[in-house]
Amino acid sequence: MEYKISNKLASLKPSAIREIFKSLTDPTIISFAAGNPSPLSFPSEELAEISADIFKNQANVALQYGITEGYAPLRTAVEARMKEKFGIGRDFDTTIITTGGQQGIELTTKALCNEGDVVICENPSFIGALNSFRALGATPVGVPLNDDGIDVEILEKTLAETPNAKFIYVIPTFHNPMGITSTLENRKKVYELAKKYGVLILEDNPYGELRFAGENVPTYKSFDEDGIVIYCSSFSKILSAGMRIGYVCGPQDVISKMVVAKQVEDVHTNNFFQMLCHRYMTERDIDGHIEKIRGIYRAKAELMLSELDKHMPKCVKYTRPEGGLFLWCTLPNGTDSSEFIKKALAQKVAVVPGTAFNCDTEAPSDSFRLNYSMPSDEDIVRGISILSDIAREMFGE
Repeated sequence: MEYKISNKLASLKPSAIREIFKSLTDPTIISFAAGNPSPLSFPSEELAEISADIFKNQANVALQYGITEGYAPLRTAVEARMKEKFGIGRDFDTTIITTGGQQGIELTTKALCNEGDVVICENPSFIGALNSFRALGATPVGVPLNDDGIDVEILEKTLAETPNAKFIYVIPTFHNPMGITSTLENRKKVYELAKKYGVLILEDNPYGELRFAGENVPTYKSFDEDGIVIYCSSFSKILSAGMRIGYVCGPQDVISKMVVAKQVEDVHTNNFFQMLCHRYMTERDIDGHIEKIRGIYRAKAELMLSELDKHMPKCVKYTRPEGGLFLWCTLPNGTDSSEFIKKALAQKVAVVPGTAFNCDTEAPSDSFRLNYSMPSDEDIVRGISILSDIAREMFGE
């Protein structure tokens, strides 16, 4: 039988990252390809204690249907933490709990975009968001990303030429895939452009609490006095990725439509994990736990950067993140990175090609992403040595 796939999905390509995961069943491969938090970051024993108590004393709530907006005590705790840590929340805002941060991105797109509308994105950008936009019939249009954030001159030109742009999608803090952090000056310019052209901003901030160097930069949402910023984050990187607990804070009028969309997707986010997350937030030392995670990633990032500094040819450039999970390597002279990546995989080192993060799926890339949260210290040292040898072989340094 010939199966007729919907127009929305027929041309959609699988995530390159998920495809790479299929090759990682080989235990001899050193993977710098994952975007996962380190297993060392999971507070397993504490979560086990809380879980046992929930099932003993609150099973009737944990195992029952819940409301779409989310478990009320968790929503309250999340709103308090956003206010305390990031200065987020105005009278016109409300917060809902989502099934991971990914659902927050998808629900925003469903609420705001019609078929053929445009989402303006940093280029490169997070593949999960790009595929959400594409799957829902919106077109991601990329604007180059500089060291200080999205290129505001090109952004304004793009906004002026794109009347059907619905929102600007940004990952301003410890960007995925580049690892950079946009400056406050850059953020304020982007905010003013969004106001000028009547578009919203979707601020994706899953890594914001993972700063291990430098100074905090205010979120877009913290200076949103006009109700034009939708803020999306999750507990995936600070508590557990597998729990799939995310949240979105934004203007009531938009969030109410996201609730309707969520009702027909999954009814509500898993009650048990919402309760587990709430109990951990309110009964345990979540700030102390996050500080431990920062220590883990600080050490791993410093090790990877020191190995790159020692061994990688100077013609290969790379970012120096102050937090998060990733850094971004760029090969010289506009080299297509595909050959480099094939050579690396042949020598049992997996990285993610820069093409996976392009808004234009047909565009080449001279870059690739490295993750430092998952590999062991030994694999970081050995893997960077292999990548450096390949670079010297290709570029003659």
